[in-house]
Amino acid sequence: MIAKAIKYTAAVLALSVGFGGAQAAEKLRLLTWGGYAPDGVIAEFEKATGIDVEVTLSNNEEMISKLRATGGSGFDLAQPSQDRIAGPQTEYGIYKALDLGKLDASLFISSMLEATKKNTTVDGKVYGVPHVWGTSGLVVNTKAAGWVKDYTDLCNAKLKGRVSYRTARPTLIAFAFAMGKDPFAAYGDAKAYEALMNEVGKALIACKSNVKFYWDGGKDKLLAGLRSGEVNAAMAWDTGGWSLNNENPDVTFVAPKTGALGWIDTFAIPAKGRNDDAAYKWINFVNRPDISAKIIESAGNFTSSKGADQLIKGKLKEQFAVSFPQAAIDNIKWYPPIPAGLESIEGKVLDRVKAAKSE
Repeated sequence: MIAKAIKYTAAVLALSVGFGGAQAAEKLRLLTWGGYAPDGVIAEFEKATGIDVEVTLSNNEEMISKLRATGGSGFDLAQPSQDRIAGPQTEYGIYKALDLGKLDASLFISSMLEATKKNTTVDGKVYGVPHVWGTSGLVVNTKAAGWVKDYTDLCNAKLKGRVSYRTARPTLIAFAFAMGKDPFAAYGDAKAYEALMNEVGKALIACKSNVKFYWDGGKDKLLAGLRSGEVNAAMAWDTGGWSLNNENPDVTFVAPKTGALGWIDTFAIPAKGRNDDAAYKWINFVNRPDISAKIIESAGNFTSSKGADQLIKGKLKEQFAVSFPQAAIDNIKWYPPIPAGLESIEGKVLDRVKAAKSE
């Protein structure tokens, strides 16, 4: 009897452990950005699939840090930017190659899908596909400075004391393009890149008298400056310009003549994720145009979902169309992966810009 009881108890325990494992597996642990997984979308996904979604909000640096510390465990799906995949994968091996056959490619904007696959390929394997994207370009008070069409226009003497931008790498990249150079083409030659960045740094130092303030400390200062009229033109992000346009129709986002700088936040599967099936289901689900439209409204940025922009309601759809005619979309300069060592070059240049006195 005792032996039978022991066997029965063991069987019950094994069965309960098995059920517990199955229940635990039916959870998607998502490492993402704010607004990318709104409550309503999560509820629809859970109802449709029976898979619970556990969201952890993060940013690029934290995502890499978390996954590096655990060897790629703790999460089933992550959303790093496309230029932060190849390097960390090569160095730390924190992601697993995607099974593209499990994704519905017809749901994606094809050009964006192909660009992201190219930029996240390591040793012939793809590690990321696109999701949310956005740009930085120009936010302009068109009544005061409607003639501003490119980044270097910010240095025109007519804007003395009326300009703002960050002392950050996007500013270096943007000014390089506006100066007729291609910084991304120099990524493979550190010496050439350093020479280019030094040239851009000199231009930014010469431009300092135009700068009312650098908005490195946070976006609120920039938005306040544009609202008050202290700043007439700035290098900033698209949704910031559209937000201000809701308040003042004279202020809006302008895609620069030499191209807005584009970022794409992707989907990547951590190396030791334990529910790949749920990850693929989530990617396909949120790329449906009807679901993606809800994410656009939540995040304020557009997505790689084909046709989702046509389902957006309200002014955002109109603002997007005005700022991004097809030619401007085709001219976006997408950030490629950053080779090791380039950020230290940029940092030295930016330090000199900060330390220099206005001319």
